[in-house]
Amino acid sequence: MYGKYHLKENMNEMGHIEYQINPTNPPLSVFNAASNLIWTTLEAKHQIRSILVLQLKMDKSWILNFLLLILHLRTTQASFGVGGGVGVGVGVTNGGGGGSGGVFWVGGEVNSPEPPRSSVPKLDGAYTALQAWKSAITNDPLKILDSWVGPNVCSYKGVFCSNLEMASSTVLVVAGIDLNHANLRGTLVKELSLLTDMSLLHLNSNRFTGTVPDTFKDLTSLEELDLSNNQLSGHFPSVTLYMPSLIYLDIRFNSFSGSLPQELFNKNLDAIFVNNNQFEGEIPQNLGNSPASVINLANNKLSGNIPASFGFIGSKVKEILFLNNQLTGCIPEGVGLFTEMQVLDVSFNSLMGHVPDTLSCLQNIEVLNLAHNKLSGELSEVLCSLRSLANLTVAYNFFSGFSQQCSKLFFRNIGFDFSLNCIPGRDMQRPQPECSVIPGGSLSCIRIPTPKPLVCGSLVVSTTNNTDHSSSSPSP
Repeated sequence: MYGKYHLKENMNEMGHIEYQINPTNPPLSVFNAASNLIWTTLEAKHQIRSILVLQLKMDKSWILNFLLLILHLRTTQASFGVGGGVGVGVGVTNGGGGGSGGVFWVGGEVNSPEPPRSSVPKLDGAYTALQAWKSAITNDPLKILDSWVGPNVCSYKGVFCSNLEMASSTVLVVAGIDLNHANLRGTLVKELSLLTDMSLLHLNSNRFTGTVPDTFKDLTSLEELDLSNNQLSGHFPSVTLYMPSLIYLDIRFNSFSGSLPQELFNKNLDAIFVNNNQFEGEIPQNLGNSPASVINLANNKLSGNIPASFGFIGSKVKEILFLNNQLTGCIPEGVGLFTEMQVLDVSFNSLMGHVPDTLSCLQNIEVLNLAHNKLSGELSEVLCSLRSLANLTVAYNFFSGFSQQCSKLFFRNIGFDFSLNCIPGRDMQRPQPECSVIPGGSLSCIRIPTPKPLVCGSLVVSTTNNTDHSSSSPSP
């Protein structure tokens, strides 16, 4: 697989992104053409996780209600009806909201279509919230909201309910909303904050505009927030930083602008997707504090150096993408601490200097993309010997050579693009005049003295003693 979970992003005829699982390595052209930049996501993982979370809650409801049925039969021998069904789907066009929206409940008369209002007090607030939101949606081409009628919100398409266990009873609540690819136009309303028991909100590939309401801070149970591929704007939605349970944040493909807050990388998030917006300014220096396994900062207007703390993100990190920004300076030496790294993409920036030897410690790296920068020097033998490497792209730089081991990459069926560099005797290289002056010749990159051959385990101690240093910027 490409990275951890790779989803191919296609643009449909309506101009919206469609996600399609692609279990194979992408063609080499993906790494060579600016129009086909790489994006990796954990969306597949988290959609599977979302299904399991909802299903787990519903499974508990089945067991609990089965016991209630037995008790009810033994004590009253009264007739009863079961309404609803379990129907967990990903996206409203892929079977979401089956049965009665994925809720199982007991009560009422035989085959009663909806539970008595008195038995579901939590749903009164949900009804208020969803009807207010429905009023703020101005276009619904797929007629999703035609089912949003009446007080039984658990029958609404895209709405999932489950039983919440309280101290002495259970209460039916809205556990999640999945309206991915619904193509809805409208705004997010403050009343959605009434859904305090909701654990996931998936709204990707719609046409929502405006900002994220400040009242969303009251969504204390929300674990997954996916607002990607909409038309939201304004500064970074800082309200997301005050959601105590949030672990998955996806706001990519919107029009957010301004700087990224430092608090983003202090929060206990597993996935951070802020790519394809209009964020600018420097990457916060506390990037290394983040416990996330995936961080995607691609396709923004971020500038300055990659923070020196970059190498100190926990070993949990699997994928990090800086591509297509305006970054300068050096690749930090501490990058070699990423023992679990699978995807590293710094392409389409203005990074200079030599590639740090510590890159050879990335024994799990599958995709390494350094293309379209101003890097120089030679590619080392150990770098081209990485055991998990599937694609190495260094095109459009100023490298002057590579080892014999790099030449063997073709025989290992590994994608290796070194075009438009300054390598003597090789085809498709830069004209000699372009290679006579190496960009960033006066740039001084902080490099840690390491033994030869490099002992990767020694990096932890060495880099810890150099955490106060950062790469200097090139002279004009």
